[in-house]
Amino acid sequence: MRGQEQAIRRLLTAFASGGHVLLEDYPGTGKTTLAKALARSVGASFKRVQFTPDLLPSDIVGVSVYDPGTQSFRFHEGPIFTHILLADEINRASPRTQSALLEAMGESQVSMDGVSSKLPELFFVIATQNPVEFHGTYPLPEAQLDRFGLRLSLGYPAAEHEIEVLFSQAAHHPLETLPAMLDAAQVLSLQAATRAVRVERSLGSYLVALAEATRRHPSVQLGCSPRGTLALFRAAQARALLSGRDYVVPEDVKAEALPVLAHRLGLETKARYSGVSKESIVRDVLGQVAVPV
Repeated sequence: MRGQEQAIRRLLTAFASGGHVLLEDYPGTGKTTLAKALARSVGASFKRVQFTPDLLPSDIVGVSVYDPGTQSFRFHEGPIFTHILLADEINRASPRTQSALLEAMGESQVSMDGVSSKLPELFFVIATQNPVEFHGTYPLPEAQLDRFGLRLSLGYPAAEHEIEVLFSQAAHHPLETLPAMLDAAQVLSLQAATRAVRVERSLGSYLVALAEATRRHPSVQLGCSPRGTLALFRAAQARALLSGRDYVVPEDVKAEALPVLAHRLGLETKARYSGVSKESIVRDVLGQVAVPV
């Protein structure tokens, strides 16, 4: 990935915090490449599911198959039983299929035929979607959006970076030679270290004040949930850790507020049709709530 340092850092922030990521941008900007690059950088299992309108929940979770030998049903695990799952073009699948991810993303388990099965301790979902092509797509419901720790966009690269992309892939794709830098156990240690980063009580109050401000905003119908507040708490811890600190400062919270909070907001009808953006609301809230000293 060329010229995408901020997006890469935020992806790693989500990875360290244990939150899932929604990559939303135009076709061909490198969403899938970024997801695959992260997976190859970690010596862990990786599965990719191409979401389409005819995809069924059993294509993701798995299916019970009758075994004539034992005269019983045997559960065959679906691709969701992996460490890193790439849900490509997630909004092309029906709401019924999208709902197959809700329990997995929220509780790290899946239920089939009345039996719950735990997913691997390291379970990370990267979903992609195209925000400008709506034919044959199904918007993600609020409950699904709320389960993503961060929403990221890549955008088009600068000209000099795009030239580097051309020549870096002249002979072969760099992904083919990308080595694994961590294994699953090391990632779990990183996530444990993230949770050990110190957060002052005053910063916790600041986080909650930001969430409450989104709920009271006149342009917002659905504000930040407690799950969103916790996601921002974890993202701030991860940013501090990746910055070489064992404590969180207000700048960590402010830097992660936009990718953590914006996609969780539901706009009031008038605001939605008058061009108000969720990002502008988060910026308003950041300017209104006093930063602890």
